[in-house]
Amino acid sequence: MVEPEILLLPPPRRLERRAGGCVLAPAGVIATTGAPDALEPLVFRLHNELLRAGHGGWRLADEDRATPPAEPPPWSSGSRTRPILHLLLDHDCGLPPQGYRLEVASAGLRLAAPDRAGLGHALMTLRQLLRQFPAALPACVITDWPDYAARGVMLDVSRDKVPTLATLCALVDRLAEWKFNQVQLYTEHTFAYRNHRDVWEYADPLTAEDVRSLDLFCRERGVELVPNQNSFGHLARWLKLPRYSALAECPDGYVTPWGERRAGPLSLDPTNPAGLALLCELYDELLPNFSSRFFNVGCDETWDLGQGRSASACAARGKGRVYLEFLLKIREEVGRRGHTMQFWGDIILQHPELVGELPRDLIALAWGYEAAHPFEREAATFAAAGLPFWVCPGTSSWNSLAGRTTNMQGNIRAAAEAGLQHGAEGLLVTDWGDNGHWQPLPVSYAGFAAAAAFSWNAAAAAELPLAALLDRHAFEDAAGVMGRLALDLGDLHRTTGVEPANASVLFHLLHKRDLAPWLAKLPAGVLEKTVQRLDEIVVPLARAQLRCADAALVREEFELVARMLRHGLRRAVTGQEDGDELRAILDAHRSVWLARNRPGGLDDSQRPLRERLP
Repeated sequence: MVEPEILLLPPPRRLERRAGGCVLAPAGVIATTGAPDALEPLVFRLHNELLRAGHGGWRLADEDRATPPAEPPPWSSGSRTRPILHLLLDHDCGLPPQGYRLEVASAGLRLAAPDRAGLGHALMTLRQLLRQFPAALPACVITDWPDYAARGVMLDVSRDKVPTLATLCALVDRLAEWKFNQVQLYTEHTFAYRNHRDVWEYADPLTAEDVRSLDLFCRERGVELVPNQNSFGHLARWLKLPRYSALAECPDGYVTPWGERRAGPLSLDPTNPAGLALLCELYDELLPNFSSRFFNVGCDETWDLGQGRSASACAARGKGRVYLEFLLKIREEVGRRGHTMQFWGDIILQHPELVGELPRDLIALAWGYEAAHPFEREAATFAAAGLPFWVCPGTSSWNSLAGRTTNMQGNIRAAAEAGLQHGAEGLLVTDWGDNGHWQPLPVSYAGFAAAAAFSWNAAAAAELPLAALLDRHAFEDAAGVMGRLALDLGDLHRTTGVEPANASVLFHLLHKRDLAPWLAKLPAGVLEKTVQRLDEIVVPLARAQLRCADAALVREEFELVARMLRHGLRRAVTGQEDGDELRAILDAHRSVWLARNRPGGLDDSQRPLRERLP
C-alpha cells in the first residue's frame, strides 16, 4: 500500500515517516511543559486548530486531572486510552531559534521548541497535517528551522487598492501558516493622518484604529506588522496639491532615467528643512500604532533628484552625497523615536563609494524583480561594507493580470540564494500594484508560497511542487487542478515570445491606448495562438473543487483574469474595442474588487478602461 504523501509549505528540513499513526477522534488531552504564561496563548491557538479540524473535545490536562507525559513521552501503542498532545518549551532542546520538532505516534503528538516562535511554527505545521489527514495523522518526526530569521511580505496598499481589515486579517493568517513572521503595508498616502485629509480623503485609507487592530491580530499569530511610509520619492499624491508643492523637488515635472518626460512632482526637495519637518509630524502620528521597532522609510526611485530645487546642491556636492545626507537626517529622526530604519537600497547602490559611510544601525533592502537581477553583486556590496541587509524579490504579479510564473520563481530563488551566500538577515517578498492594481489577490499566492519556501529552506525549495502545494494549502482544491491552472495562466504571456521587464505584454495589450509599439514586436499569428492557449488553460476551472473559505470568490477572480486577458488579445487581433464586453468586464471588476477591498481607488483603477468606452 502506498503511503499518502505529506505536503508541507514551506518544506521542512527533515521529515521521517514511521509506521502507524495517531487517531485524533473523538477527543484527547493537551499537556504543557515550560513557562505557563508563554504557553497559554499557544494552547489557545492549538485548541482552535483542533476545533477547525473538527476535534472539539480536546481538553487541557488539568481540566481532566491528567498528568503531562514523562520525558520522553510514552509513544507506545495502547499506553493511554486517549491521545495526548504535548507542548514543550525547552530553551536547551538543541534546536536553533524558531526551530521545532514535531513527533506523531500512536499515543499522541509532541511539539518541542526552544522558543515561542518555534512552537508557533510547529502549530502551523500541525494545521497543514490536519488539513491533509483530519481523522488520523501519519506517524512521523519533523525537525525544522529557517534559513532566514526574518521572512516577510510587503503588500502595496497605495496603488489604488486598500484591502478591508477582514481581507488583511485573512491574509496574515495564511502567511503565518506559511511561516512568514513579518508583514509590511506599503504606504504613500493611504494612512489617515489627522491634519492631512486632503491627501487621503478619496482613498479609503487605513486608520490608526485599523492599524492597532491589525497589529494585535498579527502579534497573536507571531507576525510582526512593520510600519512602511515612503519618505522621499513616490510622494506625488502629496506634492501635487498646492499645500505641499513648495516641498517638491520638481513641481512641474521631471525626466525619468529612461528619457520619458513626466508631468507633476515625485520627490521631496532634500534641501528644504520643511520636508523633514513634515516627515517628523507623520512619524509621530504613525509609529505609535505599531508594536514593531522596525520602520521602512522607503526612499527609492528618487528619479527627479537634482533636476529641480536641489540642482545646485547636487552640482556642488554630487547627487549621491545629497541623497545620503537626507537619508541620514531621516535615520536620525527614526532613531530618536526608538526604531531601526529600513530603506530601499537602489539609489545608494548607484553610488557604491558611499555605501561604506552608512551607519551599521540601518538595514538596506536590496530589491529587484527580474530573474536575472544582480542580487549577488548587490548583496556582496552591502556585505563588504558590513551593513545589515535583506533581499527583496517580488511576486511578479503587478502589470501582468495573471502573474509571470517563471520569472517569479527565478527572481525569488536568485534573491534567496544570493542573500544566504552573503549573510542577508531577511527576505522580504514584495507585491506591488502599479497601473491600477488589476491583479486579484490570489494571483499573488504563488509568489508568496515560493518566497515562503525559499526563505525557510532554500535547498528544498529548488524542487518545490508548487502547483500541488497551492492546491493543498491555498485553494484546497480536491480536484487538484487550480494550482497548475494558476501557474500556467501566469506563464501565458510567454506564448507570445515577447517578455518586457516588470510587466507582461498581455497586460499592455489591455492597458495601453496605443497598441502599435507592442504589435510591432509580436510575430505574425502569435496572438491567435495565445488565445488558443488561454482557452486550453482555463478549461479545467470547471472541474475545480475548491474548499477554501472564499472558494466562490477565487473562482470569480480567475474567471475575470481570463476574461480581461482575452479581451486584450481580441482587441489586438481585431483593432477594435468591444464596448459591450468592456462594460461587462468593468462591472465584474467592480464586484470582485469590492469583495476584498475598500471602494476608494476603484475609479482611478478603472479609468484607463472607462476612457476607451465607445
